[in-house]
Amino acid sequence: MRIGELAKATGTTPRALRHYEEQGLIWSSRASNGYRVYGAGTLVRVRNIRHLLDAGLTLEDVAAFSACLDGDVAAAPPSERGLEIARERLAVLDARIAAQTAARDRLAEALKAHSRA
Repeated sequence: MRIGELAKATGTTPRALRHYEEQGLIWSSRASNGYRVYGAGTLVRVRNIRHLLDAGLTLEDVAAFSACLDGDVAAAPPSERGLEIARERLAVLDARIAAQTAARDRLAEALKAHSRA
């Protein structure tokens, strides 16, 4: 399957696929015309990468799951390292949410004070 077909089938972009390939998460061969050609298994692998990214993990985090990206990542029992990564990402997300909530509260308070003046 060519890069455009894989991008369409996985709901991602050719640019993202090239990036995943640069990171060693997927691989391709080259056709005689120089186009990238991906095996059928890459479809599952990219969907799993997207699933993990959508869950808040980084590509560096996803690399730790490389050995299981060809199966059903969502249904697989988590490893200790996987749980550790998830806890770390959750802490980062919680900190970002707290910072954004604090900024929102400050802005709301400033608008409230301005409307009273």
